[in-house]
Amino acid sequence: MAGARQSDEYGRLQPQAPDLEKAVLGALMIEKDAYSVVSEILRPESFYEQRNQLVYRAVSSLALASQPIDMLTVSDKLNSMGVLEEAGGKPYIVELTSGVASSAHLEYHAHIVAQKHLARELITFASNIEGKAFDETNDIDEVMNEAEGRLFELAQQNTKKDYTQINPVINEAYEMLRIAAARPEGLSGLASGFHDLDKITSGWQNSDLIIIAARPAMGKTAFVLSMAKNIAVNARMPVAMFSLEMSNVQLVNRMIVNVCEIAGDKIKSGQLAPYEWQQLDTRIRNLYDAPLFIDDTPQLSVFELRTKARRLVREHGVKVIIIDYLQLMNASGMSYGNRQEEVSTISRSLKGLAKELNIPIIALSQLNRGVESREGNEGKRPQLSDLRESGAIEQDADIVCFIHRPEYYKIYDDGHGNDMHGIAEIIIAKHRNGAVGDVKLRFRSEFARFQNRDEDFVVPAPGEHPTIRSKVNRKPTTSFGASDVPPAGDTPFASPPPNIDVPF
Repeated sequence: MAGARQSDEYGRLQPQAPDLEKAVLGALMIEKDAYSVVSEILRPESFYEQRNQLVYRAVSSLALASQPIDMLTVSDKLNSMGVLEEAGGKPYIVELTSGVASSAHLEYHAHIVAQKHLARELITFASNIEGKAFDETNDIDEVMNEAEGRLFELAQQNTKKDYTQINPVINEAYEMLRIAAARPEGLSGLASGFHDLDKITSGWQNSDLIIIAARPAMGKTAFVLSMAKNIAVNARMPVAMFSLEMSNVQLVNRMIVNVCEIAGDKIKSGQLAPYEWQQLDTRIRNLYDAPLFIDDTPQLSVFELRTKARRLVREHGVKVIIIDYLQLMNASGMSYGNRQEEVSTISRSLKGLAKELNIPIIALSQLNRGVESREGNEGKRPQLSDLRESGAIEQDADIVCFIHRPEYYKIYDDGHGNDMHGIAEIIIAKHRNGAVGDVKLRFRSEFARFQNRDEDFVVPAPGEHPTIRSKVNRKPTTSFGASDVPPAGDTPFASPPPNIDVPF
């Protein structure tokens, strides 16, 4: 009770440790290599007292210039900075060094100073957010985003990963190699379901940031949906997809088109033949209970993504995260000089998140219009310089893939006599840990689907129904003819349901 009365009467002091601040500064000036111990722990603003901040700033400047650090050089540096008297003058520098016998426990003391600074930052943060929350003129969603962004910054400051001796890393690498050797396909990462692509990448690797970039209408969403189907529906591996462009219903409808192999325009209009209702009813069951998690939050911030991704990995064991698409994300709660800086922060944060969660993150990205102004098939092929809004995307990504469909530009021959009708090229332009190259896939525009070229589809003659032989859909498929149409009562979809709306 006495403590409570004292708090009420005299108020509160901010968290601080002035004696330890002096001990740290004194140790830095009497021990030759002391600065290297605390350089990653402390910054000038970590110190509560202004004069201690100035002294540490002088120490840091000397260390960066590889100059000796002692009371004479620190005093001289403070004098050259014009702040010697503000820092307490030479008597205070002498006091700092005379009060410390050795640098014992220096790192422990530095951690306490850093923790006190973090506590002060949290108090300031909470007070600021409280004031904005009380102000009814503020939009509460913006306040939430700002709070999340600032809290993310503070958490990043407090997250330090220590070094690791090589032996356990060797054991981990050897175990990954052993697992890859035991798999028939020889992949060390997560299989995309596209065989030729997996041969180059060895599967999507944990902690990698993969950028899939293309111009509009090239099929970026169709590509990742096809891949999500291969992973979540066929292989039953948990996948999370964050869609900033399309609603979850639109995405699922496109997945239905992909899996059921019914043309999108028919799904949109609801004008299905009887055999197609049967086909829909049979194949849509493959989607039920698939470990595919969709989030269609618009204007998703990188901080919201971080929170949701952690929960998805922890609660559902998600093995890969797909983001459609990067330029629609924001880093609200932080200020930027321009959009390029914000995109740089987003791409850097995605790479950090991939490392933290130890899973691959696949982000779609737009390309600038430079592709359109170039001539010929080679000219239309995307380049790394075409990445839109920020060179940081190229720097942060472990793999950069481009989607190129010559047919879109009315180019039907690759210059070597190969037919390019229905062919999409996946151009691996950057691969930090492997080879680059091109992979050809088949693109089925009516199904919004990418597939391996050896997956067969028999094109029907006029008046006939199609026969589908897909090596991706492992369950046996059926060729429906006019005599095979089931009676009306045999399927719940024998007659069209009254309310089907499939937006495309």
